[in-house]
Amino acid sequence: MIILIQTGVFMADSREDEIYSTMFSSLKHPVRRKILRMLGIKPMTFMEMVEELGVSTPHLTYHLESLGELVSKMDNGQYKLSAFGVATVGAMKGVEEVHEIEPKRRLVTFRWKAVVGVLMVAVLLLSGMVALQYTSINQLSSSQKSLSMENQQLMSYGIGEDKVANFLQNVTEIDTMNYTISLLSNTMQWRQDFGGVAEEVIQYSLTSSASNLNLNFRYRDNHFSRYELDMIESAPIFVQVQPNSILENAKGILARYKAYSGDAYLTNMSNLLEAVNTTETTMVTQGNMKLQITVSGSSTTFLWMYTQDGIDYQAKGLQMTFQDNILTTMTDGYFLFTIGSTDLATSRQQAIDTAQNYVKTLTWTIEGQQVSHFSVEGQPFSVQLVPHTRGNSVALIPYWYIEMSLTNTYAGGINEVTIGIYADTGKVSDVQMLSGSAET
Repeated sequence: MIILIQTGVFMADSREDEIYSTMFSSLKHPVRRKILRMLGIKPMTFMEMVEELGVSTPHLTYHLESLGELVSKMDNGQYKLSAFGVATVGAMKGVEEVHEIEPKRRLVTFRWKAVVGVLMVAVLLLSGMVALQYTSINQLSSSQKSLSMENQQLMSYGIGEDKVANFLQNVTEIDTMNYTISLLSNTMQWRQDFGGVAEEVIQYSLTSSASNLNLNFRYRDNHFSRYELDMIESAPIFVQVQPNSILENAKGILARYKAYSGDAYLTNMSNLLEAVNTTETTMVTQGNMKLQITVSGSSTTFLWMYTQDGIDYQAKGLQMTFQDNILTTMTDGYFLFTIGSTDLATSRQQAIDTAQNYVKTLTWTIEGQQVSHFSVEGQPFSVQLVPHTRGNSVALIPYWYIEMSLTNTYAGGINEVTIGIYADTGKVSDVQMLSGSAET
């Protein structure tokens, strides 16, 4: 009996070690931290995460598998945080709060040490180098002025990004005068998968005695593409009281964004929103523009998208997500993506048949071993028509994304397979083996 009890404790400790290991490895990677934050706001589908993160489907699959028990998949195909995932997000917020405090403490300590060091050097110099003393003082004064100028530049968006400042002040109406603003990072890359589009990602922290925020901006070809607000501590401070009605709030932001960007397609989006008089889950269409409103608890998402011949091109759209009536995410891909095809030569059932037959011929390497003769259980649990780019292009092609359960569970917990099929050709484009979760 004693041996059994000890064995049980050992097994429990091993499982805890595995969970902690997953938590720590997840927190090391910025993409996995972002996935956890996104799912902390609301459940999301695989393709919604692909669009929000701007990564390829294989990369997202890798990161989801790395998150292990922190993320679970529901019957409707959406991903959500498990109990461990919720705890991990809580830990992230705790670390970020400490991160904001500790550097200031270390900076104070460092400054005192620096002052003591300067004084010691000054005493030595005073013994016979009076002229050098004056020179040093002048240099110190010059350095202080330089540091002051750098601080002013940092507070004014680091690199003088007027487009960011204008968006915050004129679109979100966050009162930037109440915050100390720090530039965290600024990266530029050329997205070859989008035909060489220039993509700039900028991150800032906004701190005040009342709230602490992290902001993430993305610009593609110098056009606004994405805004993300992470409320680390408390809600933002606004220049004026925001509307209590989320519908009026959305209308105001859309109107201000139209003035900010000047894009003509925003007029059609505004007209479509004016036709809505409820914030319940609903869908309305005018011509080639569709508006889908989704309400889930305290989260409300407005998604405008181009639609043609019964196909919704979600990537060519504008999305705004509100959490407790505060804009937390805004993504615009309407200006960038084009319609490459409306050819739906492969029907839904044909895509399912193609996917099921393809799995039977599939050979996959699982933990170093070649495995084949896969089979799936009945019908897919998720079939989505999500237009996708093909090759190095921004042209969207109708694309079937099919998720199926395998009849067996393989090493590493692999028990699901996803198949991507271009609807105009019927050809399989992407295959992934996934570790699904029994938790719903």
